[in-house]
Amino acid sequence: MLKQFEKHFTDLGYEAPTAIQTAVYDEMVGDKNVLGLAPTGSGKTVAFTLPALANLLPGDGIQLIVLEPSQELAIQTSRVIRDWAKLLDLKVAALTGGANVKRQTERLKKRPEIVVGTPGRVLNLVTDRKLKLHLISMMIVDEADDLLTGDTLDTVREIAQAMPADVQLGFFSATDTPILHDLDKWFGQTVERIDVREQDDTQGTVRHGLLQVGMNKRDQMLKRLLAMPNFRALVFFKQSNTLRKTATRFYHEHVSAASLTSDLRQVQREKALQDFRQGRIRLLLTTDVAARGLDIPKLPAVINYDLPDKVNEYVHRVGRTGRMGEPGQVISLGDDHDLRDLKRLLKETDYDLIPLYFSGRELTTERPTAATVQANETAKAERQAETQPKANQTTATDQVKLAGAKKDSAVKTVQAPAKAQTPNPSKKKKHKNRHMKNKGMRKKWRDQDKQN
Repeated sequence: MLKQFEKHFTDLGYEAPTAIQTAVYDEMVGDKNVLGLAPTGSGKTVAFTLPALANLLPGDGIQLIVLEPSQELAIQTSRVIRDWAKLLDLKVAALTGGANVKRQTERLKKRPEIVVGTPGRVLNLVTDRKLKLHLISMMIVDEADDLLTGDTLDTVREIAQAMPADVQLGFFSATDTPILHDLDKWFGQTVERIDVREQDDTQGTVRHGLLQVGMNKRDQMLKRLLAMPNFRALVFFKQSNTLRKTATRFYHEHVSAASLTSDLRQVQREKALQDFRQGRIRLLLTTDVAARGLDIPKLPAVINYDLPDKVNEYVHRVGRTGRMGEPGQVISLGDDHDLRDLKRLLKETDYDLIPLYFSGRELTTERPTAATVQANETAKAERQAETQPKANQTTATDQVKLAGAKKDSAVKTVQAPAKAQTPNPSKKKKHKNRHMKNKGMRKKWRDQDKQN
């Protein structure tokens, strides 16, 4: 590690490199192609940043390109790399979809050494000859299990083909997929596989809980969870329509929540993420695409509003909590059938799924008894009584005045009895309309006409 990096590494509070950071550094500095597999939250961004920057030269144009699957992750990664790059007088440009193309083109004219972007926007700029890749010496594909699928795989390969044939390649992922075993075939170079998922010890203790809740009551359960002190959570949805309905309902009910979806403008997405990181909102409603790879320090919980269909989806969702030794909680919502399917999906993994119950104002693993439920209802009623205004409560002085007033009223009643007529509830007052109101007059006029 360079001396500049060693000092900054200590200043950031790191005690020692993680397993993935140690394993790939020498290989990447030695110009070898690598595939790095490590758990979520194990420091993969820093793992490829330090050796990649060590081989760059200031002022020599774009030499490093990093591809990310989403705008948020590209912006997050560019900030991390920029923090280290400034130590070597290197510049970073972020190229993401949804942002102003002209502004990004102006940034490229300043000749940055590093580009971090999403594949679609990068390929568009390459096709338009706004981004030239002839000086690229290394390409990093982050979240490779996601980027190397479907149409995105073709996009990444087109970008690689626009670079020199001997470009150094780096692939990083938290989960293994079949295509990661065939990188040599797809990219025409030998790639060394480095898997430290079993050796990594950066993850904190994460509890994986199952909370039985019907679909119609999940919004209500989210609001109940907010009653827990210091509770914040990243809430994963499967469908954007369901997410929007919940977000709209929470907005009108003034619930501390915001949404993070791919159809929002970049400014809106950045604000929602920043507000969540700084604690101004407590629930961030999102999808797998928008939240993949996000680093949210000390995130207490992840909630699966809709359960995932694949093991890799579950792995990446729950990887947002319990990062860098911090504790975490995963709460999967669903009915009995949904939770059975999730258990079946994860039966080959090491996750220990435990039933959870919401009792009082906390999550517990013990099924509430009738006495516990009654005690919780009593405590809730007492809390509501304490918060209500004391409009119906009277002081001793008020009671004396009230008694005196009643006595005077009784005396007056004896001295001057009155015939009070109580209204008959059975008789209803009839309301005449205009037609009925003039009916008698019309009859009178008709009789006069007959006489004349």
